[in-house]
Amino acid sequence: MSTSKRGRLQLKRIEDKTSRQVRFSKRRSGLFKKAFELATLCDAEVALLVFSPAGKLYEYSSSSSIEETYTRYKQFTSVEKDANNKNVNERTGDIQNNCEDTSNSNILNEISDRCTNMNIDQMDDIELGKLRDILVETLRQTETRKVSLMERAVGMN
Repeated sequence: MSTSKRGRLQLKRIEDKTSRQVRFSKRRSGLFKKAFELATLCDAEVALLVFSPAGKLYEYSSSSSIEETYTRYKQFTSVEKDANNKNVNERTGDIQNNCEDTSNSNILNEISDRCTNMNIDQMDDIELGKLRDILVETLRQTETRKVSLMERAVGMN
């Protein structure tokens, strides 16, 4: 009995309309199953909207309604918008004062030093790769911290 490995699926539009509809239906149900699992296992609030190619709406919400989740989303983004409208110097001071871990500041300083002391056009692929890895990790940590701060701000209202 031979076993065949499944190759990587090439992502491109499925030309055959029937095959495309079958794939959409299967993928949609899998996506909704994953949304349900995420909400159940992690106690996350999940809202999912999918419009079929024909324009039909499919929706899932782990809370009582998508509208509640959307309202919460709007509150979250308005808090974020308010934070973005603050003076840059105030935000920099707040970030430095509120950082529980100074390693992010050290990483940002390292990035700044690399960028000012070295022309990016002169970096080789290894140096650029290291810089990219540092930026990606710092961005991930920054996003995590931002979400945490925003959740606290929304929870205070």
